[in-house]
Amino acid sequence: MEASPMPRLRNKSLGPSSLKPIVTKGKSIEEYDMVTVAEEPLSPTARLFHDSRFDVHAVAVMACKTRIEPQPVKEKLVHTLLKHPRFTSLMVVDEENLADMKWVQTKVDLDQHIIIPEVDETQLESPDKFVEDYIYNLSKTSLDKCKPLWDLHIINVKTRDAESKVVFRVHHSLGDGTSLISLLLACTRQTADESKLPTIPTKKRRPTPSGYSTKEGPFMFLGAFWLFIIMLFNTAVDVFMFIITTIFLKDTKTPISAVPDSQSNGRRIVHRIISLDDLKFVKNAMDVTINDVALGLTQAGLSKYLNRRYAVIGGKDKGDTERNNNLPIGIRLRSCLVINLRQSAGIEDLADMMENGIKGKRGWGNWFGYVLLPFKIALCDDPLNYVKEAKATVDRKKRSFEALFTLTMAELVIKFFGIKVATAVTLKVFSNSTICFTNLVGPQEEIGFCGKPMTYFAPSAYGQPSACMINFQSYIDKMIIAVSVDETAISDPQQLLDDFEDSLNLIKDAVVKRGLGKNMK
Repeated sequence: MEASPMPRLRNKSLGPSSLKPIVTKGKSIEEYDMVTVAEEPLSPTARLFHDSRFDVHAVAVMACKTRIEPQPVKEKLVHTLLKHPRFTSLMVVDEENLADMKWVQTKVDLDQHIIIPEVDETQLESPDKFVEDYIYNLSKTSLDKCKPLWDLHIINVKTRDAESKVVFRVHHSLGDGTSLISLLLACTRQTADESKLPTIPTKKRRPTPSGYSTKEGPFMFLGAFWLFIIMLFNTAVDVFMFIITTIFLKDTKTPISAVPDSQSNGRRIVHRIISLDDLKFVKNAMDVTINDVALGLTQAGLSKYLNRRYAVIGGKDKGDTERNNNLPIGIRLRSCLVINLRQSAGIEDLADMMENGIKGKRGWGNWFGYVLLPFKIALCDDPLNYVKEAKATVDRKKRSFEALFTLTMAELVIKFFGIKVATAVTLKVFSNSTICFTNLVGPQEEIGFCGKPMTYFAPSAYGQPSACMINFQSYIDKMIIAVSVDETAISDPQQLLDDFEDSLNLIKDAVVKRGLGKNMK
């Protein structure tokens, strides 16, 4: 399929594209007016993201119900995003000591950050494909370090699910995914009441498992001691697996494995909207979490997708892909999960900070560890086994200090061996695993961006070494699955999304057939 023609860009700092990478150029550092404030050094993790081999950018696609004019957006950003110090700071490197990186605040020219493509919609064969290609071309570029590391692309093109789309791009050195999504939501308001911030569901405490009684008495201490021993044992096993992964242990080479230097390739970012109520139905019927269901359908979908890919490699026809098991035995496929270890500021705290101009950054930044989560790749006769397997794996990982250890190890490596070695270790972990996975909780009611109601928003990223990144994001009664793929490994991401959706339906149908949900309200 031919790519959609690239637009002429209203921002004069951008040249015409035509399937070339979209390049945004700011002023030189000398042209910016520095604000006289104390300089702040970059955190070790933020410095890691500035290595050219790990130049990761977060992207959030917001779909709106109406077209968007730039002036109200600029006015809104002045009173929200620009109150946050990270979004008004330059990353400055000392010429004499390249390891000395610091944030220096500056005055922001919004015209350098808001990009509006001028598009003749009558010439577009497929508006949806045009937007998809626009983001794909954007992913071939890095943000210009001569200006604060973010930009906003307003695409006033009517697609099948929106009248316009906003692409918010941020360099990952500014903050982790949880922090960035919280900040994005703090810039929005409920459409039903513009004085209210979005409502984010809070986690409910699950009943204490039998054997770990919290009642007073000797059983409480025995249970706590036994749990501590289990956590130490699990941590020892996980740390050992993590270390040998950084040295030599690779996932099984599959059709979706990343090619060398995959992080430098553009990313095709597509999404699929499924019913959050369907996930909740399975969750309640099986007494698991939404995350367990999301992981379960991901394992099922990946198994189905890989089974088809292996059939094609083996020269089999389409019927064989559906009827037979074409998967090799014992596939090792792991996801590299990024676990936020900092108590993140809530959206209320961030909104208050921006409204009142408070410069504190409690809960902000990159402070996370890695967890290697094994995925079961097999064709199961019972679809519910995928969810059960996911729950068992996640429950075990919750009883481990793996994420805390990997954070500590990363900080020690940076301190004693430098950023280049730390980056090499991080790249090794991502390269020796297969996918990245995240699951984020979103608002329970409709929200508006700069007063424009949103139909959905889909966070993702590019620049990571893995050939496939899978993001789940809830919003009202929807669950948005966004995949960011290297097309050299996954040339048909919509088929992968089809397999995820089909897998959820199979799991839900299995619940109904078993009668597990018939007594639920």
